[in-house]
Amino acid sequence: MSNIYRLIFFIPFFILGCTQNINDENKLIQKVDSLNMNIFSKRGDKIYSITSPNSSYDNVELKFELKKPIINIFNGEKTKYIISSEESTLSNNNKLLELKGNVKLKTLKKDEDILYADNFIWNIEKTKYLLKGNIRFENKNIILNSGKAILGSDNIIEFFNPVKYIVKDENNDNKYEINSENAYYNLNTESVSFKAKDKKVKSIIYF
Repeated sequence: MSNIYRLIFFIPFFILGCTQNINDENKLIQKVDSLNMNIFSKRGDKIYSITSPNSSYDNVELKFELKKPIINIFNGEKTKYIISSEESTLSNNNKLLELKGNVKLKTLKKDEDILYADNFIWNIEKTKYLLKGNIRFENKNIILNSGKAILGSDNIIEFFNPVKYIVKDENNDNKYEINSENAYYNLNTESVSFKAKDKKVKSIIYF
């Protein structure tokens, strides 16, 4: 994504269904009842889309404030992740996306993976998503809890110390749990690994 630095966005909905509140001589807040926006790279590739039932645009700070947003992150023509939250801010020429409150990121796999957090931060010029606060990753096999996580373009989620790891049984009940330092979950191979700071301890579990 290093070449993604110039973005194109189309906002035809500003023509209809908008109200304007002028707070001072130079500042204009434009409110949008229903937002549907696509963000493209300079090559014309769709990077992500945002929908929100209630949003506003600040022409001085050049940022969007969105309520109940739903974000689709694309990989080519297909949606890779769907993310929702209570509110979101889109700033820095649409390059910095921040979500707050009940963040939920899910994959579109048959047995979907779901990642919950308090906050989600993405600089789209980088290939990693940062999640903070009450991290909870869950699928049909496991539950991982931590205070911070990073999801990379390689589909590996890194969970930061302390990490609580729970394995489910066939009845979806907790089978056993492990407390560990950093843990890594590979979405492609459905495997989880644990690493200690001294690098002497390492274990990998496959499902």
